[in-house]
Amino acid sequence: MTKTPRRPAHPLPIRIMHWIGASAVICMVLSGWAIYNASPSLPFTFPRWMILGGWLAGGIAWHISIMWVLFADGIAYLVYGFASGHFRRDLFPPSPRAVIGTMVAALTGRLGHSLGHYNAVQRLLYAGVIVLICCQVVTGFAIWKPVQLGWLTDLFGGYPVARGMHLAAMIGIVLFLIVHLTLVVIFPSTLVAMVVDTPAEPEERAP
Repeated sequence: MTKTPRRPAHPLPIRIMHWIGASAVICMVLSGWAIYNASPSLPFTFPRWMILGGWLAGGIAWHISIMWVLFADGIAYLVYGFASGHFRRDLFPPSPRAVIGTMVAALTGRLGHSLGHYNAVQRLLYAGVIVLICCQVVTGFAIWKPVQLGWLTDLFGGYPVARGMHLAAMIGIVLFLIVHLTLVVIFPSTLVAMVVDTPAEPEERAP
């Protein structure tokens, strides 16, 4: 009997958009830190080796250039996610009970991982970071063009509030990246599956 080929853990479009989006987000964060250093909202600044662009003008140039890459990649991802069923299948919001159960399993060392399947906490984190990135884009436009897009800036309560929301969303994205990279270190097979065409593991092995 011929076996039915398993679906890939991550389809090619997802892998391509993941790496484009990841690179764009990192560049946006690092260039954003260069812009932040010119007018810090918190009692610290970032060292020069951690920023992209070197100074305010350079940071703005990088930020605006990469912004369009992130915007295009994000639109493509949203269209693909809805059209392919990726959002419904993989990122549908989990129940609070499922999230608590997954967290308990993680804290007690009983959390496993199956390639191609997302546990409740992963669904929550991935859906959350998509919302944060969308917030970053919209608030970014609001503080980039506060005159031309005054209606958008006013929608957020004015320039200072929009800038604060932009900074808060950036902090949330950085925290997500820390958690995400930590999980990659714990489960290195996930990195391989995001680079090469790796079959999804049986669903019954998923936690």
